[in-house]
Amino acid sequence: MTTANMDKKILKKLEALEKKEGALAGPLDFYRKLLSIQLDTKRHTGKPRFSLSPETINERINAGRPLLEFDKLPVDWSLFEDTFKKIGALFASYSRDGAGTDWKQLSAGSSLKEAARAWFEGAPPSFLMAESNANTTLWEHVIQAAFNPFLVAYRDSIYSQVNQEYWRRSYCPVCGGSPDFAFLDKERGSRYLVCSRCDTEWIFQRLACPFCGTQNQSSLTYFSDDKGLYRLYVCDECQCYLKAIDLRQTEDEILMPLERFFTLDLDIQAQEKGYKPVAKARDRVGAEEGREDQYKKANINQ
Repeated sequence: MTTANMDKKILKKLEALEKKEGALAGPLDFYRKLLSIQLDTKRHTGKPRFSLSPETINERINAGRPLLEFDKLPVDWSLFEDTFKKIGALFASYSRDGAGTDWKQLSAGSSLKEAARAWFEGAPPSFLMAESNANTTLWEHVIQAAFNPFLVAYRDSIYSQVNQEYWRRSYCPVCGGSPDFAFLDKERGSRYLVCSRCDTEWIFQRLACPFCGTQNQSSLTYFSDDKGLYRLYVCDECQCYLKAIDLRQTEDEILMPLERFFTLDLDIQAQEKGYKPVAKARDRVGAEEGREDQYKKANINQ
């Protein structure tokens, strides 16, 4: 399914749910407005002039390096700035933490591009935070939401060339992001991870933690709902959790990005048990020179 079709189906599903329920719950209403902003950005972006040769793709996949590099992304920074301001205002209207944030100030001049670079490469945004009162976590959420339409466009242009059998790592083969959701496929119950940044899906072993890599089964477990549809994977070594859906247990069409919001109660349950969401639990990738060491370590752990 193309990204455009996915987005349209999500909006139709939310519209149908609103007619049925009378009004959307706060998080779903927020997501609908966020998706509308992102869709508008995708329309203006169009098909990006971005491609990688099969040789480059194979070389990077075999070396355990994600395909996208920040400096080589043809981002329309004017469009990104406009998207950032709109999404910042949306977050501010739904979050107390964002109410006092001057999103126009944060997007002024070249600082926004450097902020995006810091987020993409996992560097702390200390230089940005010193100039504003923005909440660090909120800032990252806004940057991620604003960058998503661009990452998804680049992903669509190269993802079909990724050989899944050569990538069973804990980070996204396209952008290097962490997973925040997973699913078990209908055919064999294989587990696929879903990137929190660009929604790329990739296969990963069932009996291992996708965050710390442990295969110690006494540290790994999962909780399931009464129908066996949803799972909450937890690891007692790194204290991370991962939400998942078992597609073998449903005949309905599942729209994976929407499932993040349908399962917010699982986040609450996990955090009440003392587990941390991935964004806070996983060490962020540092500067480019530190990236290589992390990727090599990840390869050793496979």
